[in-house]
Amino acid sequence: MESLRAHRLLALVRGKDPAAALRTVTTLAEEGIAAVEVSLTTTDALTVIERARAEMGPDALIGAGTVRTPADAARAVDAGASCLVTPAVVDGLAGIGVPVLMGVLTPTEIERALALGGAAIKIFPASLGGPDYLSALRSPFPDGRFVHVDIAPAPGSPPRAPGSPCSPRTAGPSGSTAARTARACRGMT
Repeated sequence: MESLRAHRLLALVRGKDPAAALRTVTTLAEEGIAAVEVSLTTTDALTVIERARAEMGPDALIGAGTVRTPADAARAVDAGASCLVTPAVVDGLAGIGVPVLMGVLTPTEIERALALGGAAIKIFPASLGGPDYLSALRSPFPDGRFVHVDIAPAPGSPPRAPGSPCSPRTAGPSGSTAARTARACRGMT
């Protein structure tokens, strides 16, 4: 999780075309986005994670997102995920062997996620709270490691304001959407 803290950006890749998703992951990495999450809602997501791991090596931060069950987590880790991202608090992930960014929205969920060993707290959906909400949560949870995550607009749309997500849903044939998004995101962090 030190890599995520250092780079302050976790790019989310989600789509129906596994080849485009893989191109997006590798292009984001080539453009300097060090941490990428492949949503398990992506078609053949586990294969995308496996292939990205093979291409990018053991040190790349390739996470699996939308992890909803312990079985999802085990399959993602077997595929090579180096961290897991959940959309909600998920029981049964302690001892999985990789850091878990636990999805929460309320202070009660934050307490539960911390008790379950979440390595970081993902405010989701971020669009409901925004920066003011995150600031308010930091007061009662000063040691909380918060990650602000949401989904960016479709390819071709400009990235949103700072603090918003910056990831394409899929890359074009050349991966150019991912490259443009990576350049835009670097400018926002």
